[in-house]
This record gives sequence, structure tokens and C-alpha cells, in this order.
Amino acid sequence: MMDQTRQALDMLQQQILALDALLEEARTSLNTVAAGERLVKWKGAAIPLIVRHLGQQEAQRFADTKPGPSFSNDLLEELSDDVELYRDYLAALAEKVKKDGSTNHVP
Repeated sequence: MMDQTRQALDMLQQQILALDALLEEARTSLNTVAAGERLVKWKGAAIPLIVRHLGQQEAQRFADTKPGPSFSNDLLEELSDDVELYRDYLAALAEKVKKDGSTNHVP
């Protein structure tokens, strides 16, 4: 596996772990408002990483990924759904990188 591909996969895995940690902290502290704010900051920080490792086009697709409306009236469940959306997106992106064997990175 190319070094650039490995680095991209490592970055994606780190972002997935960060999401898992964010959700676990929210479950422990029950402070879903703060966790929601951290999720927004996390996404803002993840976009430049995706640009660096996978290119502007992939980063734009990720940036355009937005949670849909939620009607559960359970803030933790809503946060969990948002985290799952981003987690699934990153996992699918990692599978795509593995399949392509290249990051298609545009410097």
C-alpha cells in the first residue's frame, strides 16, 4: 500500500475515533449541547485534513454532508444520529480509498 494511501486511511481512522470519543463523552457527561458544539468544531477541523489527504473535491462532499431533521426530542439520540452520519461517511470514504488503492490527492 502506498504511503500516501496509508496516511489517508490513518487520518480517517483517527477522525472516526475522535467521533466515538465525542459521543462517549456526551453519554458520560450528559451535556449534549456542549457535545454538539464540539461536533461542529470537529467537522470544521476535519475538512482541512481531508483536503490535505484526499483533495478538495472529497472535502467539499464531506462539508456538504449535513444531518437531516430529527423529531425524537432526545438530544443524545439526535447527537448519536449526527455522529453516525459522519462516521458512516468516513468509513465509506476509507473503503473507497482502500478499493482505489490511491488517494487521488490533488496537491
